[in-house]
Amino acid sequence: MHRALLLTTIRLTERFWQMFVESFDYVVVGGGSGGCVVASRLSEDSSTQVCLIEAGGPDKSLLIHAPVGTVVMMRSSINNWAYETIPQAGLNGRKGYQPRGKTLGGSSSINAMLYVRGNRWDYDNWAALGNPGWSYDEVLPYFKKAENNENFSNDPLHGVGGPLNVTNPNSPSILNDAFLRGCEDQGISSNPDYNGANQLGSFILQVTQKDGERCSAAKGYLTPNVHRTNLRIYTHAPMERLIFEGKRCVGVRYFDGDIVREAHARREVILSAGAFGSPQALLLSGVGPADELQALGIPVVHNLPGVGKNLQDHIDYTVPYIADAAVESFGGSFKGGLRLGAASYQWLTKRTGVMTSSFAESGAFISSCGNQELPDLQLIFCISVVDDHGRKLHWGHGFSGHVDVLRPKSTGSVTLASSNPRAAPVIDPNFFDQREDLDLLIKGAKAQAKILESKHFMPYAPKPIYLVNWDDDASIEADIRARADTQYHPTSTCKMGPASDPLAVVDARLRVHGLEGLRIADASIMPKIVSGNTNAPSIMIGEKAADMIQEDAARITHA
Repeated sequence: MHRALLLTTIRLTERFWQMFVESFDYVVVGGGSGGCVVASRLSEDSSTQVCLIEAGGPDKSLLIHAPVGTVVMMRSSINNWAYETIPQAGLNGRKGYQPRGKTLGGSSSINAMLYVRGNRWDYDNWAALGNPGWSYDEVLPYFKKAENNENFSNDPLHGVGGPLNVTNPNSPSILNDAFLRGCEDQGISSNPDYNGANQLGSFILQVTQKDGERCSAAKGYLTPNVHRTNLRIYTHAPMERLIFEGKRCVGVRYFDGDIVREAHARREVILSAGAFGSPQALLLSGVGPADELQALGIPVVHNLPGVGKNLQDHIDYTVPYIADAAVESFGGSFKGGLRLGAASYQWLTKRTGVMTSSFAESGAFISSCGNQELPDLQLIFCISVVDDHGRKLHWGHGFSGHVDVLRPKSTGSVTLASSNPRAAPVIDPNFFDQREDLDLLIKGAKAQAKILESKHFMPYAPKPIYLVNWDDDASIEADIRARADTQYHPTSTCKMGPASDPLAVVDARLRVHGLEGLRIADASIMPKIVSGNTNAPSIMIGEKAADMIQEDAARITHA
C-alpha cells in the first residue's frame, strides 16, 4: 500500500512538473530577424521539434502590416522596447533613444523596411579578422536564399523564391526626383541596384514589402509555417535566464505572466535576442566579465570578457525642412488630413497609395575621399519632417535628410543595471568617442545640404527648422551634438572571432566560446558593423546559422 502511494505521488509530481517544463530539440530565444529565420528553417525537418520564445506579442497589429505604421511604433512603446541610452558625452550629455522591436519579427516589424546588404568589403573583412566562411562570396548564397526580388529577378546577385519579398516603393513621391537630381548635380551618379555589383551612387530604396504590406521576418518566415506541428511559438514570454549543466546550456527559463516555465533543449539553444537582448541574456545567466557579474551577485558560469562590449551603431544626423503644403509628403495640415483619409481608404481597399510608403524612399552611398568601391557615408531621404525620431512634431509638410557614418570608430557597451531580468539593459553607444566620426559626419552634412538646398527643391519653398551655417564647421558641429542620434543599427556586442581575440564571444560557427549547446544568431555577432542598414544582414546571419546547425547535427548523427 505504501509502495502504491509512493508511485502515485511520483506520477502526480511528474505531471505537475511537466506543466512547467517542456523539451524540444532546439530552443530559439528571440523572435526577431535572426530568430524567425532559424526557427523556420530548423522546423522544415518534420522530425525536429523547435520552440521559439519571444518576449513581445504576436505580429497582428495593423500598424505592423500597414507600412506607414512605422512612424507610430518607432516613436512610442507600441511593439517597441523604446530603450534609452545613458547620457552621452559626445551629444552634450543627452540620453539617446533606442527603439527596438518587441513583437514577432523584432525590429523588422517596426523599421522602415529598407533592404540594404552592405558592402562586399564588410564581409571580406569579417573573414580576414579570423572568421572563415564569412567572406562576401560565401554569404551571398544566403542573401539570395532569403530573397524574392521583384525588380532584379534575372540578376545573378539576387534571389527569387525566398521568404523575404524585396521590391521598390509602391507609390514614391515626386520629391524623390528632386533628391536624385540634386545628387546628380553633385557628381553622385544613379545606381538603381546598390545591393548589386557596386554600392556607390544614388537610388530609389529597395524595401521589404509584398502586395502593399510590410514583409517582416515574421511575415516571411513564420506566418506561412505556423501550421507546423513541430514548431511551437510562445509570445509574451520574456526570458529569465539560460539553464546550464556545467558548461553546457540545456534550456531556458522564461516568464508566462508571473509563472516561470522551462524549455529544455536536447540539442542546442540559439540566442537571437538582438544586440541588446543577447548580451543581456548571457550576463543574467552568468556568462560574461566575471568582475561585472560578481558585483551584481550573479554566480559566474563562464568568464567571457567580450560579452556586451564592442557595441557599434550608425550615428545619424537628421536635417528637417518645412515646405509648401502642396508638396507630396506626410505632415500636419487640413489638406494633409484630407489626403491621408483618402489614402487610408485606398490602402484598405487596394493596398496601394502613399500608405505603403516607408517614409524613407530614396538615398545615396557616397565617399568623402573619392573611393569608388567603399563609400563611408550614407544619405537617406524622407518624404516627411523627421525630428527627434518623429517624437517632436511640427505643423506643416516637408522633408528630411539623414546622413550616417557607415563604419564608425567609436565603440560602446551593453551592461546590466541589476540582476533583475525585467530591468532594461544599460546602453552606452559612446557616440563620438573618436573624433574621426564627428569630422566625417560634418563632411556628410555639408554634402547633404548641397543636395537638399539645391535648385531642384526650390519649387517647394523649403525652410530649415534648425538654422545651420553650412560653411562653418563649428556651427555644424554644434547642431550635430545637439540633435544627432542613432540610425537604429546596434551591432557587435557578442562579436564573432577566434578564441585568440579577447573580445570574441562566438566562433565562426556562432558557438559561444567555452560553452556547449549554445549559439548566437543575430546582429550582435557582427565583428564590425556593416556599411548600411542591418536588417538584411541579420536575416542572412539567421540563414547561415540554420545551415551550420543542421550540418553539425548531421555530423553528430553520422559519427
